Amino acid sequence: MTTASTGSDAGTGGEPRWLNEDEQRTWQAYVQATTLLEDHLDRQLQRDSGMPHIYYALLVHLARAPRRRMRMTRLAMDAKITRSRLSHAIARLEKHGWVQREDCPSDKRGQNAFLTDLGGEVLRQAAPGHVTAVRQVLFDRLSAEQVGQLGEIMRLLAVGLQPEGTDADLPWRR
Repeated sequence: MTTASTGSDAGTGGEPRWLNEDEQRTWQAYVQATTLLEDHLDRQLQRDSGMPHIYYALLVHLARAPRRRMRMTRLAMDAKITRSRLSHAIARLEKHGWVQREDCPSDKRGQNAFLTDLGGEVLRQAAPGHVTAVRQVLFDRLSAEQVGQLGEIMRLLAVGLQPEGTDADLPWRR
């Protein structure tokens, strides 16, 4: 349903601020584009490299980390996923020999994940096809100005979705 914005907010017991026609079209375009983009990239990586997009993203995070190691909690935070999803993904990556876990030397309760040489090689082989897919479906369709605008918009949304404070319900805290 769409009606003009009233300024009220359903969270305060008032009438919801329904989306107007332009907002509804923009919202639907966003949902469709992000769903199709994630599906496209996931299928490309599965087809060409035998891994889902989330595994590729985790390998990238580890490859960029000092000494190719990260605390598991930090990796979950950087990947924006739950600790349970991370643990499952790391277990699968370990079975492939692409990642290993080790105890954290500075905190006996923590664990690090590190990218193995085999995992680095798998990432090196997967990267060209993945970056080609990203370019084709995103960056080649936008002007330089639009790329800058998209980056600003996405950063603004990401910051707004990560409120400060220890009680915020964020994926990596679950």
